[in-house]
Amino acid sequence: MTEHSPAAPAAVPALDLSILIVSWNVRDLLAACLESIAASPLALVAPDGAVPGDGGPLRAEVIVVDSASTDGTPAMIAERFPWVHLLAQRENIGFTRGNNLALAGARGRHLLLLNPDTIVHGDALPALVAYLDAHPQVGIAGPRVLNADGTTQSTRRRFPTPLTAFFESTWLQGYAPRRLLDHFYVTDLPDEGTFEVDWVQGCALIARRAVYEQIGGLDESYVMFSEELDWCRRAKEAGWRVAYVGTARITHYGGQSTAQVETRKHVHFQQSKLRYFRTYHGRALALALRLFLLVSYGLQIALEGTKAALGHKRALRRARIRTYWAVIRALARE
Repeated sequence: MTEHSPAAPAAVPALDLSILIVSWNVRDLLAACLESIAASPLALVAPDGAVPGDGGPLRAEVIVVDSASTDGTPAMIAERFPWVHLLAQRENIGFTRGNNLALAGARGRHLLLLNPDTIVHGDALPALVAYLDAHPQVGIAGPRVLNADGTTQSTRRRFPTPLTAFFESTWLQGYAPRRLLDHFYVTDLPDEGTFEVDWVQGCALIARRAVYEQIGGLDESYVMFSEELDWCRRAKEAGWRVAYVGTARITHYGGQSTAQVETRKHVHFQQSKLRYFRTYHGRALALALRLFLLVSYGLQIALEGTKAALGHKRALRRARIRTYWAVIRALARE
């Protein structure tokens, strides 16, 4: 594919960076995230144009889309973080729609999708901006993401192959050829390195505005999961590169919002997986994958039912059976 060399935009945005956060009932984690952003070397621009303090040469805005939280999130933001541009919703609009809403109103020349359960370390955000500025062929980049204990969280990827579909995140994962998953998870390259990848996960993902203007926002058919995979793939097909920047560090506590809706998380994960493979590998593979998943969840229901009948953690087994049945019903409707 011919490399894409973007032309200079007709009008340079007023801000260097827009930080876009979609939040739902994680008030305390969001507060910690916003505090870490405030401590970053950035000049944060409030909705009224004011710049509280002098954080650095880069001008940035923070847009929080709150999906009808019931934990007092909007009041907390208004009281403690008046420099945040809050878009409070009357219903939970989900991760993908929320990010598209924020993208539509963002003014930065670079656009950072950031989960609310993250902590920004040091100069991570200026480092990501500087990397994109120094590498005009790179349209999307992701930082090194850490777990709460300081270990590296796997967030860099190569594109999944049809074989990967049947092993990754299924009961067969433990039986997968080591080389297959090592290639997918990019374990052959150092955590602290900087290099090109196929895609990075959306907990912390920075995109050039020109990418958004060329390929559009996230595909809202992906309610949650795989939307960043699809976005990165569309960007690469348009000629952009995707990079992992190991010198920029962000901690991600992981799954704090989706943990509140465990069944929906399972359903959306598998639906998004099917949609991706149907889009990029054809209907025949998607059909085979769907049948495989239906059989897999059926076997898991039988296993959990047997364990429950034997009296082993019956409440847990019954909860899992309800979740697995919900996934089967959703997949059967595909």
